Amino acid sequence: MQTADPQPVTASDNLPTPWRQRALVPVLVYLGMVAAMVSSLGAPLVPRIAVVDHVSPATAQWSLTIALLVGAVATPTMGRLGDGPRRRAVTLGAVAVVCVGSVLAALPLGFGALLAGRALQGVGLGLIPLAIATVRENLPAERSRSAVGILSITLVAGVGLGYPVTGLLTQLFGLHAGFWLAAVVSALALGAAALVLPPTRHLAPHPLDVLGAVLLGAALAGVLLVLGEGESWGWTSPRLLAVAVLSLVLLLWWILHELRCPHPLVELRLVRHPVVLTADVIGLIAGLGMYLLVSLVTRYAQTPAAAGYGFGASVVVTGLILLPFSAASVVSSRLAGLLARRLSTKAVLPVGCAVSLAAMACFGFARDSLWELFLAMGIAGLGVGCTFAAMPGLIVGAVPAHETGSAISFNQVLRCVGYSAGSALSATVLQAHTPAGRTLPSADGYGTAALLGCVVWLVTIVVSVVLPARSRTADGSGAEGQAFRAGEGAAVRTVPGDDTPAPAAGSARAVPEERRSP
Repeated sequence: MQTADPQPVTASDNLPTPWRQRALVPVLVYLGMVAAMVSSLGAPLVPRIAVVDHVSPATAQWSLTIALLVGAVATPTMGRLGDGPRRRAVTLGAVAVVCVGSVLAALPLGFGALLAGRALQGVGLGLIPLAIATVRENLPAERSRSAVGILSITLVAGVGLGYPVTGLLTQLFGLHAGFWLAAVVSALALGAAALVLPPTRHLAPHPLDVLGAVLLGAALAGVLLVLGEGESWGWTSPRLLAVAVLSLVLLLWWILHELRCPHPLVELRLVRHPVVLTADVIGLIAGLGMYLLVSLVTRYAQTPAAAGYGFGASVVVTGLILLPFSAASVVSSRLAGLLARRLSTKAVLPVGCAVSLAAMACFGFARDSLWELFLAMGIAGLGVGCTFAAMPGLIVGAVPAHETGSAISFNQVLRCVGYSAGSALSATVLQAHTPAGRTLPSADGYGTAALLGCVVWLVTIVVSVVLPARSRTADGSGAEGQAFRAGEGAAVRTVPGDDTPAPAAGSARAVPEERRSP
């Protein structure tokens, strides 16, 4: 008897049921918030970790840096896997790893176990690009535009929202209580994702570039080790110089490998697109500036007043200081849409960076009262939220649909590298201003770090203005200039609150044919 040939699995066969489609965005936003909260647990707890585990504040800072480092490596790996039929499995596996890491960090096994747990928690940073790719594929254009904008700021918003709760638990029940909370919320996220995430069997598989992942991880680890240990090892020590040279060699090897690999971990050729290049460069520098300020504020607030500065704030109060940062970032994402419609998309990034510069200057020159820290973090939330809300929309509008996960993942990688560098740089600058035999830096250390942060944001403003202008001048008359303008329009419509009709298929998301091939 003749049997019918099996029918291929198509995208329409995998559309979520109505209730799953309604629940998809809330669950994905919850995943993003969990990833943000869990990955940033180290920031307000750094002084407490130093005391409980008997390590220096600079060493305790690695409890934050290591999670961001792992996130920088895991994000492109998960993004590449997520562009194929394993997206659902990769998402669920990442949440499970975060849950295991939370339990390991919660157990009182010493600083080494805490670092290992924090490293596992860093895998959660790769969830947001996967969530954005899932939204783009499974929701109508009207809903996906606003959902992408919301997901783009979950990492920023979640950083501050989790701090007060974590601080309260730490105050009441000890250091490890916050990590137990992370284990509970990640377990709930795992259950919700298992129920709601649609299957992805219809997507074409992509081989994983294992060598690229190893090279990227080793290069980033070396760079962060140089930034984090430069003061203690000595900036001219042979050991530090050897690590720096080796890291640069590995980074160059990774770039050459990615350009030659038929299935690269990151499609670096997409970075040549003016829109993508602008978003990636700004993501790197802005990430550094953001975490530099967050690390400085949390340590400054908890410094005992006996040191001649600081407020001796509890972990709870420190968490509350960061709450305006999250609230303002959510508000700013809405304002970014209004700004894009009233002025232009090009104005969103430099305005956001200018506001962030004002926040860093506020901390640098006005930190004598506790309310000034609240004000600085609120201003920072407005600037960072505006900047980060615009970047995913720029990228989504400039790359092919099948490269969305990889392109956004690389942008997330650069943000994570910036986060890690900002965290490590804050510890290095403060360590350089710590007198011999003492554990607390002088007040001048915070002023120097703030001035350095102002320089970082000034560079970001210049890049956000000059790079798009130069790109349009060079390519505005050709296909690449048309793609820039198409991506510009997509960015406006991706910001929450913008109800402009979506572009026709193949217009805003189209790229020149030569950009589609590896």
